[in-house]
Amino acid sequence: MENSHNTPRFAWLKAVFEAADVDGNGIMLEDTAVELIKKLNPTLKESKIRLKFKEIQKSKEKLTTRVTKEEFCEAFSELCTRPEVYFLLVQISKNKEYLDANDLMLFLEAEQGVTHITEEMCLDIIRRYELSEEGRLKGFLAIDGFTQYLLSSECDIFDPEHKKIVQDMTQPLSHYYINASHNTYLIEDQLRGPADINGYVRALKMSCRSIELDVCDGPDNEPIICNRNNMTSPLAFRNVIEVINKLAFFASEYPLILCLGNHCSVQQQKVVVQHMKRIFGNKLYTEAPLSSEAYLPSPEKLKMKIIVKGKKLPCNQDVLEGEVTDEDEEAEISRRLSEDFSREPKLIWLCKELSDLVSLCKSIQYKDFETSMKSQNYWEMCSFSEAEASRIANEYPEDFVNYNKRFLSRVYPSAMRIDSSNLNPQDFWNCGCQIVAMNYQTPGPMMDLHTGWFLQNGGCGYVLRPSVMRDEVSYFSANTKGIVPGVSPQVLHVKIISGQNFPKPKGACAKGDVIDPYVCIEIHGIPADCTEQRTKTVQQNSDNPIFDESFEFQINLPELAMIRFVVLDDDYIGDEFIGQYTIPLECLQPGYRHIPLRSFVGDIMEHVTLFVHIAITNRSGGGKAQKRSLSVRIGKKAREYTMLRNTGLKVIDDIFKLAVHPLREATDMRENMQNAMVSVKELCGLPPIASLKQCILTLSSRLVSSDNAPSVALCMKDTFPYLEPLGAVPDVQKKVLAAYDLMIQESRVLIETADTTHDKIVQCQKAGMEFHEELHNLGTKEGLKGRKLSKAIESFAWNITVLKVTEGWKGSACLPVGTWLLICTAAGAGVPCKVSC
Repeated sequence: MENSHNTPRFAWLKAVFEAADVDGNGIMLEDTAVELIKKLNPTLKESKIRLKFKEIQKSKEKLTTRVTKEEFCEAFSELCTRPEVYFLLVQISKNKEYLDANDLMLFLEAEQGVTHITEEMCLDIIRRYELSEEGRLKGFLAIDGFTQYLLSSECDIFDPEHKKIVQDMTQPLSHYYINASHNTYLIEDQLRGPADINGYVRALKMSCRSIELDVCDGPDNEPIICNRNNMTSPLAFRNVIEVINKLAFFASEYPLILCLGNHCSVQQQKVVVQHMKRIFGNKLYTEAPLSSEAYLPSPEKLKMKIIVKGKKLPCNQDVLEGEVTDEDEEAEISRRLSEDFSREPKLIWLCKELSDLVSLCKSIQYKDFETSMKSQNYWEMCSFSEAEASRIANEYPEDFVNYNKRFLSRVYPSAMRIDSSNLNPQDFWNCGCQIVAMNYQTPGPMMDLHTGWFLQNGGCGYVLRPSVMRDEVSYFSANTKGIVPGVSPQVLHVKIISGQNFPKPKGACAKGDVIDPYVCIEIHGIPADCTEQRTKTVQQNSDNPIFDESFEFQINLPELAMIRFVVLDDDYIGDEFIGQYTIPLECLQPGYRHIPLRSFVGDIMEHVTLFVHIAITNRSGGGKAQKRSLSVRIGKKAREYTMLRNTGLKVIDDIFKLAVHPLREATDMRENMQNAMVSVKELCGLPPIASLKQCILTLSSRLVSSDNAPSVALCMKDTFPYLEPLGAVPDVQKKVLAAYDLMIQESRVLIETADTTHDKIVQCQKAGMEFHEELHNLGTKEGLKGRKLSKAIESFAWNITVLKVTEGWKGSACLPVGTWLLICTAAGAGVPCKVSC
């Protein structure tokens, strides 16, 4: 790679060496040379640098403790050139050993998915990352600068847009997942762990928006917070809420829910109220809920407010204190451990002052969904044990989702988790459960999922649920085995290229310093999406193992999917953990990215990364699919269409029948367009995951002869860009032109007929929705009762969900094809909404 000593890289290294060579003799001590290389590349181990110097000197049949300028340059080049990055650079630059501004612009547009990139922006990147002065002046990026750029935060896998609030925060509180902590006062397990104020500090600094306070009677009429299994080191309640007050909105300005476990006498309950009113002041939200409303206020409306969850006295009783049922999780545990599990919950005394602090989160006991949907108020919420929530999720998945559209539900870990291990939050997020309480003190895969999930939406502790889990009339089941109505499936393409600086697993001793790493890719989401695959094992390489393996995963509900990269050491005794990184699919950036790995306890490990390539396409490839679009599925052999269900209500079924043909038309237009684009890509020698930008660039280079004369002419016919041969063309080019012509024809069909098809679908959906309020009456007239009526209502919701077309379809892409192709060519903008839908 470095045949010539006249390369900019060599000139830069000579300048670095000469600046450190204070005597000017062109030679320096090996110790000095080692320190210099470590300064340029801190990830290198000293032993590896010394070994490289010895190898170079041995090849020249000399062994000294001094290093020449040439030996220094040679050692650096061999140690610091990552072959996979070098080959990428050569590929992008078309066989040069550097990138100019145009090369970089095409790379950012076509591979990295960056839009609105300019030459000046590329020159700025070069100025910031190129290490040689010559490169910065002349505007090119050599291998070391390119490597630095790829390792920078600008090429991180996490989309920086999601580091800000990107979701609508004006929806009801019940429409969000809420970052929640279980037994917040613990930093060890629930049996032995004493209460510790640092539990609250840690949770609040991690944007936790639901924390727990188990309050008991303390000495000197001062309530305490303690682990009731371990009464050592209780915390003064007053001190805890002072810390909460200080940090409540440190990491997020959105509402904080205090889950109050009240085990105090009435006398000390009044002290609890006094402390909370004095310390929290007007941050406490105590406004009575409005009976005229049907949903909770939004996080936006509740900004900087502290909400108390707890028991409340009946509003029709004007008393100073009274009895309420104690059905908190500790009471549930006690009943489970007792011989008589069926006994009624015990009663506790509650004072009116504490009752009045509870407004939006009144604790009640769950009986069944039928009772809840009839009589539960929107400001009342139930807590479910892990076992109970799992049973309900398995037996009534659709009902659980519908219940959670309107009411908050909290799920807490099983009483059997005496080691404070964590439940899998995904199981309950899939059912729409908002508050899934986690043991923050226990690291591991489940906590990785929880932490990764709440990184999106600015890390504010609130994540908006998918629309199919929020809309009043919509169908979704957590047990869906494949297609989700109303959602477009996507394919995640992951290439694991290499790893950098993997540490030896903590506590590993069997193999000394040698590790044999492999990468496991886990997909978490609805059951239909959950899967994992792994790379081969790379033997005895921790510094820069090359994996070079590609994987594909179909994702049926992208908004609920997460990807977890886990690096393990392959060992005959048991594979040992090296590092992991968990990220929501919605936050992935496409292209060549470095993934910063986290340790077992969740800390970022310095300089430890995975180098990957990411692409997200619809099933046929061809660009990132629009989110929340009409749901269809392309089979490998035969095309499958989303089917509408028969409700058994003739007047409604007659309306839905009118949508069957437009739905098939829409599916055909989309699939034909996608398949036509894939054909062009394949004939250009590109994979389906290539962008249209790359496709047009490749096509244009193919249609120019050796003397730079074009072999085709671009002719606009009715604003559509056709390519016409300028004489005889080879058979290969004929196939490419035929495929291009088909792509334009399919585009024309789509653009000219899409609005009409769209309008037909929307009209059917609107006509169906007019009967929503009359469903029960219509069912009664048709003689439908009980389960048959429920099935009819469920089928109605399914059909409405299928007919809900992506917002912004109409008019969003009604440009002539010539315009959008020119947009793609000029700005790498990808395919407009209609085409990718």
